[in-house]
Amino acid sequence: MTKQSPIRLTIDGREVETRAGASVLEAALENAIYVPHLCDHPDLPPAGVCGLCVIEIEGVGGLPTSCVTPVSEGMVVRTQSEPISRGRRLAMELLLAGHPVDCGTCQKYLNCELQSLKQYLGVEESSVRRRAKLLPVDSSNPLFIHDPNKCVLCGRCVRACWELRGVGVLYYKKRGREFYTYTDDAGPLAETGCRFCGACAEVCPTGAIQDKQELVADKNRKAALVPCRGACPAEIDVPRYVRFIKDGDYPAALEVIREKVPFPKVLGYVCDHPCEAECRRGEINQPISIRELKRFAAEHDDGLWKQNVSPDPPTDKRVAVVGSGPAGLTAAYYLRLQGHEVTVFESLPEAGGMLRYGIPGYRLPREVLEGEIRDIEDMGVVIDTGTRVESIDELLEQGYDAVLVAVGAHTGQKLVIPGASSEGALISTEFLRDVNLGNDAAVGKKVVVLGGGNVAFDCARVARRLGAAEVHMACLECRENMPASADEIEQGEDEGIVIRPSHTSTRILDRAGRVAGVEFLDVASFCFDEENVPQIEVIDGSRHAVEADTVIFAMGQHPDVPEGFGVEVTDRSLIGADPVTLSTNREGVFAAGDAVSGTASVIKAIASGRKAAVALDRFLGGSGRIDKKLAPQVEPMPCLGPGKGFAALSRVAGSCALPEDRVGNFCTVAMGLEEGAAADESTRCLQCDLRLKIKTVEFWGSY
Repeated sequence: MTKQSPIRLTIDGREVETRAGASVLEAALENAIYVPHLCDHPDLPPAGVCGLCVIEIEGVGGLPTSCVTPVSEGMVVRTQSEPISRGRRLAMELLLAGHPVDCGTCQKYLNCELQSLKQYLGVEESSVRRRAKLLPVDSSNPLFIHDPNKCVLCGRCVRACWELRGVGVLYYKKRGREFYTYTDDAGPLAETGCRFCGACAEVCPTGAIQDKQELVADKNRKAALVPCRGACPAEIDVPRYVRFIKDGDYPAALEVIREKVPFPKVLGYVCDHPCEAECRRGEINQPISIRELKRFAAEHDDGLWKQNVSPDPPTDKRVAVVGSGPAGLTAAYYLRLQGHEVTVFESLPEAGGMLRYGIPGYRLPREVLEGEIRDIEDMGVVIDTGTRVESIDELLEQGYDAVLVAVGAHTGQKLVIPGASSEGALISTEFLRDVNLGNDAAVGKKVVVLGGGNVAFDCARVARRLGAAEVHMACLECRENMPASADEIEQGEDEGIVIRPSHTSTRILDRAGRVAGVEFLDVASFCFDEENVPQIEVIDGSRHAVEADTVIFAMGQHPDVPEGFGVEVTDRSLIGADPVTLSTNREGVFAAGDAVSGTASVIKAIASGRKAAVALDRFLGGSGRIDKKLAPQVEPMPCLGPGKGFAALSRVAGSCALPEDRVGNFCTVAMGLEEGAAADESTRCLQCDLRLKIKTVEFWGSY
């Protein structure tokens, strides 16, 4: 194909070049000559309706609009003259005639194109006639507010809906003598086929359609508009891999996940999915089943991603990682890919940390964990199990250039209450470790678990599987504020666990030194003071007891740090580390994961491991850029197409084994998604990230 020669024209005395087919407005703006405009947008077809971009062309009468006037060779254009200024001011007065005077309180204040143009053109508010009666503002729709009073009929939202997205639910509307843009019958967006992509709000120059303030306030732009990605501690590109699943490219979806984490399948089983709590689809009906889709992608691993992953050339730097949990193994994986030699030391017989010795097998199948640990070893990470490191000094003396302490928080604790030392009073971490090691971990027929988090539910549900006929859980929190995930609570109750929220235990009842029950008081309210000590208000006369022959304390964990280990330990029994660099009080020694933060989620531990890998790599002279591009760089299609019934699509969640089929064994509970279900669920995604692809209009101050 023959390349077309550029078009040469003169604008305001300057000879400029542009491509054939460009408009005069485009030619001016790309050559840093500002022409005021409002209806024009770089991603939308021109409309020529605002009347602000008028110009003069030598040999052409009148004031043509530059956005719809194509350039021609030798054209001579003027963008400034008295007739042009009069025409623009008149056009601006017409635009402002129906617009409310509320700049100071408007969400678009200082980011409003109309406000900016009013300042540029010097139009006074007092010279503009206003509408006598305002139209009602519609805030009934999810995600967006529609204020027809702010509409200036630029048509951007209509063109974005029809031309950019191909959805076609916005129209020009008339109400009495007033004109504005909205749905055909002014009905709810959910009933029109709207895809809730946000393109209309993104291109609206005045705030006639805008995001609800509570969804975007106090957030940066990316976190506000793509909150699932912003909520992920590891910053996994959720919309991107969901789109690959929708398109049937499951290996590419996995590659997107693997760009950020080495445990995609593990996370598909046990991630606490904070992304789902922020998913904008949840404002319409239910959030996307993001964790289930992650697991689906990981279960379709064809192994080809390994062809794109290999360690960088050797740096001759050696790193010791103490602890083989999710934080330690994640850091080890990325440090190895940076070219460093990495050895992981694990005191227990097998690698995995709390993934292996804390989470029961019915939640995380052992073959899943072992497969992803093998992938890490295949990259050259050496894991030395059954080796307890007693001192940092011994590692430094062996010639390691840096050390990462990621020992987790394996030490549980009991409440300091009477009877806590009775026989049958157990600690959560020791109980779960014994179960996962295959040691004798028998419980009685009546079990009480003290705690309301996921670890407490692990203990309670394991106790049922070990034969306990009656299991109670008691926690300080009210039911609504229990820290355990919603699916853990639901599955636990399905398995017959009795939950007693708003309870505080006062003593362990015993009989001949053996646990006989727990005495409780009902809690009216509680909070933590500035020193993290619970302040509990109890209900008078609420003392009561629950019979038990086993009590499991599941309320707080900290790392097991040997005396003389060589790093600072805080008053909370955690390892002291800089919150930004994760460096400790020892040069070249870093710390990450639960050992620093206290008990947290698996995804937070992985994110901490990534952060540690960045810090360690920089300390060792590297760039700290640990991300690897694995998935194909495919630009998503901006056109979504009509979405009839889209808002009503219900969440597709994976099924679970029936309670009666699972309580007596450790078989996997969550069944995951079949291919058809995954396809259906992925189509529910709003594809919020497409909005970030829409170009931003430059204000006149940028020229």
